[in-house]
Amino acid sequence: MAGKVWLVGAGPGDVGLMTLKGREVLSRAEVVVYDALVSNSVLGLIPEGTKLIFAGKRSGNHYLKQEETNKVLLEEALNGKRVVRLKGGDPFVFGRGGEELELLVQHGIPFEIVPGVTSAFAVPAYNGIPVTHRDYCSSVHIVTGHRRADHSYDIDFGALARTKGTLVFLMGIAALPDLMGGLLAAGMDPDMPAAVLERGTTARQRRVSATVGTLQGACEKTVVQTPAIIVVGRVCALAETFGWAEKRPLAGVRVLVTRPRERVSTLANMLQDRGAEVLELPAIRTVPVKDMTPVDAAIETLSKGGYHWLAFTSPSGVDIFFDRLIALRDLRALGGARLAAIGQGTQKALLKYGLRADFMPSVYDGETLGRELRSACAPGSRILIPRAAIGDRELIGELEKGNNLAVTDIATYDTEYAASEVIDERGEIERGEIDFAVFTSASTVRGFAAAVSDVDFTRVNAVCIGKQTAAEAQRRGMRTWTAQKATLEALVEAVEEAAEEMRNDE
Repeated sequence: MAGKVWLVGAGPGDVGLMTLKGREVLSRAEVVVYDALVSNSVLGLIPEGTKLIFAGKRSGNHYLKQEETNKVLLEEALNGKRVVRLKGGDPFVFGRGGEELELLVQHGIPFEIVPGVTSAFAVPAYNGIPVTHRDYCSSVHIVTGHRRADHSYDIDFGALARTKGTLVFLMGIAALPDLMGGLLAAGMDPDMPAAVLERGTTARQRRVSATVGTLQGACEKTVVQTPAIIVVGRVCALAETFGWAEKRPLAGVRVLVTRPRERVSTLANMLQDRGAEVLELPAIRTVPVKDMTPVDAAIETLSKGGYHWLAFTSPSGVDIFFDRLIALRDLRALGGARLAAIGQGTQKALLKYGLRADFMPSVYDGETLGRELRSACAPGSRILIPRAAIGDRELIGELEKGNNLAVTDIATYDTEYAASEVIDERGEIERGEIDFAVFTSASTVRGFAAAVSDVDFTRVNAVCIGKQTAAEAQRRGMRTWTAQKATLEALVEAVEEAAEEMRNDE
């Protein structure tokens, strides 16, 4: 049975500009064929285990020819796969989406189009340039600046000049002299405002503002990187007045988030709200231990009143333990046991099951939890700690100092290290594309280090949720900042403080 193909627009770069439908389709893909213009932030959304095929196209360097890409889509669909053709921007705005459909139509392959936010409109908007404004223009025109080899431009510059509208040239940086020359020769006022917008909607976006007559010279004074677009029109003069993206507290900051995949989005959203570009690369995954016999035995003991306290040290520990408990019994098995949570994230995980922690430490780390819970326990209390197999000893060490406390430390989940299949993390760091790596536990530091084992860690700026996490990063030579409290809110504040410090150092 034949599969199906979805042509999905990934948007111009900012992962927040990818449509809800695009994300949903991507989350169920079995094969993803993607372009070079798809941002790493979007690539980070591709599910683990998905077959990845790179069909990159950038400035004349084609990894796969268009005809080969068309055949790949057909072959994967004929194999019964759910195929996503992931394209930067919108697949039907100079994205050659129509060409890719022709072969599918010939073979009766079902397909859908998921439009994307086009860079022609989004990139100017992120630079404070409205492509239409009734006081300045009454039309907007999207023009490709790319031409086939050995072909002249099929552009009526005279018609474009006469429209007096906003002109947006995509893929035109290499042809900037020809494009501006064509407009000038067609009679456009050399003082008409114009701009080159580089790497728009990302942390590295930059604007070169000039006029049609001076834009080429202005660009020659700086190195313009692709992708970039050219905008011509009176609306370009509004950029200084309407510019907004650069005013956000984390504007221009690119952050690597390393939380487990199932918990990464909350932190990523908080950082994005403050203007950061977030690259979600979960460094670890948590999986239940293969042998759940000891866990089942502990649940049986719990149901008989065998424990006075359950102490949880992570949201994953909560989820995996209670999923197992509910599979065997129900929440009544808790009996009269009281609950301790290491911090607010773990408390939130308990709330999902209708439970609230009876105890949280003043400082959200294992040492403080152990010391303060020890004082809160009655002599002879029995404490169950369901947590990671590689849990640190500080918690247990503090509890063992207590008044005849009986501590059962049980492994409920293993921590596995995970490297990205699609993103070159090492290259991102070495090129200076990552401003900060954010770590929410010592295990995420270890997972990150395992994924990029041969990188120079002194080039990594690490923002850490607590002192144990910071110590793990410092052991590898990373420069560290530590949140005042072990909460996501405090962690984001630490990123802002670190970014401000780095700006002041420049």
